[in-house]
Amino acid sequence: MVTDPISDFLTRVRNAQSAGHKVVEIPASKIKKEITKILFEQGYILNYKFEENAVQGAIKIALKYDKQTNKPAIKSIQRASRPGLRQYKGAGELPRVLNGLGIAIVSTSRGVMTDKKARQENVGGEVICYVY
Repeated sequence: MVTDPISDFLTRVRNAQSAGHKVVEIPASKIKKEITKILFEQGYILNYKFEENAVQGAIKIALKYDKQTNKPAIKSIQRASRPGLRQYKGAGELPRVLNGLGIAIVSTSRGVMTDKKARQENVGGEVICYVY
């Protein structure tokens, strides 16, 4: 049993990239699917596929690397809020990752979105992770 499934998701992606894998498979959940969609929309991963199994389902993520240097597109992916210490921020307090070059993924009352979109919609929420 995993006590923090989102940390497990981020760690699997981080480990697969450091090992040079092209694809990583992760057990699915609604919030993990939303985080995967955001990573794809922001250009951090090549593609993804949701597979529906009998029990839980899985997410297959095709990782993105630089063609010349073969370095991963995601330089760093870190968990911000964790079960022992939740990080809630208002719309005006949302963090800017690398002065706007990276993204913070935020779980709001209007769904999971990036920090930039949350600022536009003027909503705050739980800061899930930082990606750059």
